[in-house]
Amino acid sequence: MAARHDSALGTDLRRLLGPDRVADDPAALQEHSADRWFASQTPEIVVFASCTEDVSKVLQYATKHGVPVTPRGAGVCYVGGCVPLRGGIVLSVARMQQIKEIHFEDGVAVVEPGVITGHLQAAVRKQGLFYPPDPASLKECSLGGNLATNAGGPRCLKYGVTRHYVLGLEAVLADGRVLRAGGRTHKNKTGFDLVGLFVGSEGLLGVITEATLRLLPLPPARGSLSASFATFAQAAGAVQAVFRAGFLPAALEIADAFTLQAAREFCGTEIVPAGEGHLLLDLDGQPDSVRSEADSLQRLLRELGALDVQKAMGEEACETLWDLRRRFSASLKATGLTKLNEDIVVPRGRLVDLAEFADDLRRRSGYPIACFGHAGDGNIHVNIMAAGYKEDPNVREKVQAALDELFAQVLAWGGAITGEHGIGIAKQRWWPQAVSETGRSVHEALKQALDPLGLLNPDKFVTIRGTR
Repeated sequence: MAARHDSALGTDLRRLLGPDRVADDPAALQEHSADRWFASQTPEIVVFASCTEDVSKVLQYATKHGVPVTPRGAGVCYVGGCVPLRGGIVLSVARMQQIKEIHFEDGVAVVEPGVITGHLQAAVRKQGLFYPPDPASLKECSLGGNLATNAGGPRCLKYGVTRHYVLGLEAVLADGRVLRAGGRTHKNKTGFDLVGLFVGSEGLLGVITEATLRLLPLPPARGSLSASFATFAQAAGAVQAVFRAGFLPAALEIADAFTLQAAREFCGTEIVPAGEGHLLLDLDGQPDSVRSEADSLQRLLRELGALDVQKAMGEEACETLWDLRRRFSASLKATGLTKLNEDIVVPRGRLVDLAEFADDLRRRSGYPIACFGHAGDGNIHVNIMAAGYKEDPNVREKVQAALDELFAQVLAWGGAITGEHGIGIAKQRWWPQAVSETGRSVHEALKQALDPLGLLNPDKFVTIRGTR
């Protein structure tokens, strides 16, 4: 089947959808050629879908003419997941920004995929409701991208990841058929878990055009604790002590010495505590219980040898403490080094081992390594910081060798190569090590069944033989 290209493709799609939903000017093509990773590929055309019907029409057309289609949300992915490796059509759902419904009694929100995550959180909060998933980019990432990667965030320690809040969805399959799975009930065991199949599928199985999300009652009180320690090992040990004492914070974050020093240089020493290890804990619930837990945790952290423990109560005061955590990434980028952010996951008991391994890898490789992230669930962002990575192939080769060591060790510990960013392009190299041959064949069978021509987000981690 010969694929249509260039002017014929643009003419056909404009006739099909209207001129306002199709773009092929250089600026639009460049904007949709990459995400926040390093790879890029210029598409032939960009389609801005405004409804499910638009998506269905595009996929029917693509199937008929053999045109590759790469779905795209806000484009803030860190693994090249929405890079259109085969050109073709970038199918943007960014204009599908409607919050269709917020229903307090049912505890649900019905949303389109282009809705920004932070906008949904603010909207449901006004009605006394709570959408817990909180990726760091929540002010700019879209729910469609969150669904594609099964995004998490600090609060997933207590509340879980995106998958745990998806009750139902609508998705358009590769041939243009529209699938509705699940519903708006909080329990539903009717057939296979098709909702779970699509959440985390990275646009390889279909294009999600609507989601029904589970909402919780908004906790009326919040408290935060910031604790600094002399070493990262002490901070990691404190994580285990918090759990042994019977506490389950909403979030429990950790940072190492390199991360803290970069923050001191970027943010100023007055807002970054002393020491080489840092913990940030969040609590929520009823006012009396939050105050009581915060006091008890403050005493515990001091008993564990914390150099300093700051306590905040209330949304505004807590956000002041959390501002430091949200600036870690910018602080590392401000060093001028290329930041390779690997969101690996280790069993929680391996946090100290991970820190020791990262320190040894730093000495042997010669590259600084910054570790920070979600200590409560073992999802630590290990950042290799490399000068000249984009310009020098020798640097890239050495960094890849260091990453090979990192991922091999993580897998040997029973960990995972990604917790919330996805595989995309960046982690294809380690996909065969991370998933068994049988597991990979099951992925391929699902891809074959739902996208037999291999047109959806092609050349990513699951392909169909003969279509590459």
